[in-house]
Amino acid sequence: MQTESAAATIKPQSQQSLDTAAAAAYLGIEPGTLEVWRSTKRQIIPYAKIGSRVRYSISDLDAWLQTRRVAA
Repeated sequence: MQTESAAATIKPQSQQSLDTAAAAAYLGIEPGTLEVWRSTKRQIIPYAKIGSRVRYSISDLDAWLQTRRVAA
């Protein structure tokens, strides 16, 4: 059983991960695009699968964005 302090410790971590819709909004793309990339491996963006839920880490999204940078 979790205590309230353990639950409080978990809560901030959950704010660091996003579902597909929120991750797509963060990247400025449609959720369907992110789903296609994930299923076809067209773009490799790390994610966690928890049951049927998919969660993206903000730090992983930021790291992926950095790989997409083009120097002027």
